[in-house]
Amino acid sequence: MTISRSKRSLALTMGATLMGATLLAGAAFADPLGPIVAPDINEAKALLGQRLFFDRRLSGDAAISCSSCHQPENGYSDGLALSKAYPGSKGFRNTPTLINTALAANWFHDGRIGTNLNDVTRESITEDYMMNMDMRLMQERVKQDPLYVEMFAAAGYGEPSNGSIRKAIPEYLNTLTSRGAPFDSGTMSEGATRGQALFEGKAGCISCHDGPRLTNDQAYNIGVAENPDIWSDPMRHMTYAAFAQFMGIENYMNIRRDVGAQIIRHPADGSDVGKFNTPTLRELTYTAPYMHNGTFDTLFEVVAFYNAGGGEDANKDERIKPLGLTFAEQKDIVAFLESLSGDPLTGPEHVWPDPISTNYPAIENWRDVSN
Repeated sequence: MTISRSKRSLALTMGATLMGATLLAGAAFADPLGPIVAPDINEAKALLGQRLFFDRRLSGDAAISCSSCHQPENGYSDGLALSKAYPGSKGFRNTPTLINTALAANWFHDGRIGTNLNDVTRESITEDYMMNMDMRLMQERVKQDPLYVEMFAAAGYGEPSNGSIRKAIPEYLNTLTSRGAPFDSGTMSEGATRGQALFEGKAGCISCHDGPRLTNDQAYNIGVAENPDIWSDPMRHMTYAAFAQFMGIENYMNIRRDVGAQIIRHPADGSDVGKFNTPTLRELTYTAPYMHNGTFDTLFEVVAFYNAGGGEDANKDERIKPLGLTFAEQKDIVAFLESLSGDPLTGPEHVWPDPISTNYPAIENWRDVSN
């Protein structure tokens, strides 16, 4: 049987949160700024991935979907300083945007997973504080849905399987491409145009925010203060402790900071502590609050932070210095940053429009359930 998209076209045109960005004045940059170019898409696979993305059955208790935290109206982030998490826990980092994922060099604020979206999807679904799903159970749930059986076959995957689910969701993510930004269409305001000149010149933002996504996908320590909610809220602290134990962080029960990229190489001198990936600057108007732990509510606060030379940290990159920007120049940079946001990706070509029956009543709090 042929699956109809019901007028939902996946045609894309050319076109994040400031979670760990750096403004390094005077440094050279590798790639010029430019528009986002949409990748080639397999429509049947992307349509399947779209439905999976909005399906709560992909979580252990069928209470949350990928879209619960990556919300279309919030630029595929969630509008919170610190993310929610699987029922019974709370998150300890800001939810990043999923827009323009096809071009990302690595994933998560610490950069612990490379370019393979299959791996990212697997971790996001199976990690206990994210969606806490056993992939064997997920496969059986999907196989019970007649529409999924039809859609997997139409996508060329054959019988529904967890491996195909991990392929279909990334195909959908590749449809989330920036489009219609004033920066791409040549319709920036005069202030934004002045801001771009500052971005590329006096402020040196382009040192790390280069290329079409405006990020070099590298990790730096810029002295962002810790979010105290992580340590004062037992459920957030519990989640971080479990993550830290699994990732091999020493003395994890006593530290009161997010070590960031230290978990990748574990240098003995702790030189990677507090380093976080330089984020994309695309779609910033939708993805506040900013930084890896949501410490800034507005773009002006972020620019003022860099203008002051970042924060205080023993590992702070020595190139982070006061920028000497006037108030008007800071406003112009904010105008340029705002010009990097385009049309919201909230239409039926991106959002599954129909209710998805789960047949699995959600468990409100799994910690209260006993056999």
